[in-house]
Amino acid sequence: MYRKYSFIPLAFVLCTPLLIANTPKQAIKTNNQLVYKKQKNVESLSKMFSNGEFFGRLRSNTFSYKWEKESATHKDYLISGLGGSLVYKSARFNALSFGVGLYYSHAFFNDSKYPVTTLGKGKDTFSRFHFVNTRSKNMAVLGQAYIDYNGLENTKITLGRQLVETFYTKSNDTKMIPNTFDGVVLENISLPSTKIKLAYLAKQKLRDHTTSHSVLMYGDANSTSSLHPEWSENDDSAMHKGLTYTALKAAGVSTDAPLITGDLHNTSIKNFKADLSFYYVPELLSEVMGELNYKINLDGLSITPGIRYIKQFDDKAGEIGGAAYNAKASSLAGYKNPNSLDSQMLAARIVLKIKNYKINFGYSKIFDEADLITPWRGFPTAGYTRSMARYNWQANTKSYRIELVRNANNTGIYKNTFIQASILHTDADEKKGYFDENYYYIGFVQNPLQNLQWRLRLGYQDTKKVDSDGLDSRLEFNYLF
Repeated sequence: MYRKYSFIPLAFVLCTPLLIANTPKQAIKTNNQLVYKKQKNVESLSKMFSNGEFFGRLRSNTFSYKWEKESATHKDYLISGLGGSLVYKSARFNALSFGVGLYYSHAFFNDSKYPVTTLGKGKDTFSRFHFVNTRSKNMAVLGQAYIDYNGLENTKITLGRQLVETFYTKSNDTKMIPNTFDGVVLENISLPSTKIKLAYLAKQKLRDHTTSHSVLMYGDANSTSSLHPEWSENDDSAMHKGLTYTALKAAGVSTDAPLITGDLHNTSIKNFKADLSFYYVPELLSEVMGELNYKINLDGLSITPGIRYIKQFDDKAGEIGGAAYNAKASSLAGYKNPNSLDSQMLAARIVLKIKNYKINFGYSKIFDEADLITPWRGFPTAGYTRSMARYNWQANTKSYRIELVRNANNTGIYKNTFIQASILHTDADEKKGYFDENYYYIGFVQNPLQNLQWRLRLGYQDTKKVDSDGLDSRLEFNYLF
């Protein structure tokens, strides 16, 4: 099986000398966000099109999971995705421009040996919903289709299907196709030393979906007659699975409620950064996040203490789906109020930077109230106690992490290998169905050529839960042109 798919990364290496470009038009940062060359301003409609740019990407992503002990629900697997994207960005004319992005992925896996229900982290190389209903291992999607306008002073408005990078929403492009949203986003810098971003998002398209879906509704047999209806709507790993189509309908709540979210970043005081974020899903749920970071510069190093607080406000979501995001009755028994999603989080960290090294000591505590609900690929504990694939925002959970980073930069080109390593300990509440865990992670990113990048990520899960320990391996190649 491993030999069968070994041609995918090899093909990238063999083809690279034929595809070298002198100056990259785009690059990929370690958080998987793309950095594009500056957009041109033109003086005619025809030049708006002719001076636009195409941005191409060839991509290979391979996922392997090796359990220490297999079981009926925990199976070793190997799956690869091969595909890419073609994005067109027009030049800007009369403050107006537009962009379109096409994405493709084909998954390689032996479905008789690796059942689709056990593919875990590799599931986003294809659409599980379409596979079980059509047997297709392909995804071809219109991932971006937007127009933007910056004719208002210090303001840009973007309308359509787009990547939305806020605290609560991320493109999170770690698989084959990014997480995108349909809606309108407004960005403003009118206030001194302040950036504001507001978004009204009517629909979401997760990474393994080919069509848009509700931002906070879980599919069931009444939302579609197709096989595995739970994969048809928002089936993100962090989705509240009690907010089903049937439950929302029965409660008289819209199954198509929008996500309204926003960020405010202020740097008015030297070395001090204040951040405020929120989200609101009408009639269901909302959150507010506040964060403060202060950088202390010393001789040859800097120390940055930071603190983050989140308050979650329940409207009707707790009554409809319960306090546990997995919606299991056995979990709900451990919650003080099983019908409320009111909750809080407190996190703190100290970040040390010495030359090209960074050390991050982080802590987070979810109060013993309810789980945090954020299924839009923005992670509440990110930057504090978030490691690859770890969800540690269940109620009554404490997490501790130490992280070491070497050779970080914002260019997206890593001639010197970027290294990120961390050790995470999670103290969970077993009464709610969770278990204490140690998680060990190391990741590498390197550009052997400006337009070619590889990344390798390894995570080992060590818990007290029976048959839950294993090694998560991910190898990715990207060629940009």
